[in-house]
Amino acid sequence: MTPVQQRVIGSLIEKELTTPDQYPLSMNALLAACNQSSNRDPVVQLDERVVSNALEILKADGLVRVIFSKGNRVDKYKHVLPDALSLDGSSLAVLTVLLLRGPQTAAELRTRTERLHPFGATGEVERVLARLAEREPALVTLLPRQPGRKEPRWAHLLGAAAAAAPVQEEPPAVAIVATPDDDRIASLERRVADLEDRLRLLEG
Repeated sequence: MTPVQQRVIGSLIEKELTTPDQYPLSMNALLAACNQSSNRDPVVQLDERVVSNALEILKADGLVRVIFSKGNRVDKYKHVLPDALSLDGSSLAVLTVLLLRGPQTAAELRTRTERLHPFGATGEVERVLARLAEREPALVTLLPRQPGRKEPRWAHLLGAAAAAAPVQEEPPAVAIVATPDDDRIASLERRVADLEDRLRLLEG
């Protein structure tokens, strides 16, 4: 999956588990979930065209379905990742947080999965990670410990770019003002992601 596809399916899973009354999600709700500033790393600003392209590819891959209903004014979307990958609740929770927040330690995962699945101890998370790493193909991997870090981080393997991403520090608790160069770079990144999604759609 591309980074955009990872964000889309991660957001669908999170909202199913945390706000089931509002799930499946409309396009507007899915956009808000993808672009929210909390529990996301990196924070992005995706537009409807980019998310729609990602959804088309995820549907073609059998990971997302469209829900049609006479009572719904708009189409709604749901994921089927547990069926596609034979995942239980604990594995799904761990993968979701890795999809939405990048590489993390087992202790960080235990804290950040609290709303998705209750883990009694970090050891339980480590056992889930070990199972996911031992699958064929593996769904997670343990990254080499970074200089200055006490513990190594785990990354998912549902997208090569995400798995190879460097470990990032927690964002500082200060306001960050974007510069024109920042806006230009962000715009270029979104265009590249859009082109990648279009290419995947054409190849499929």
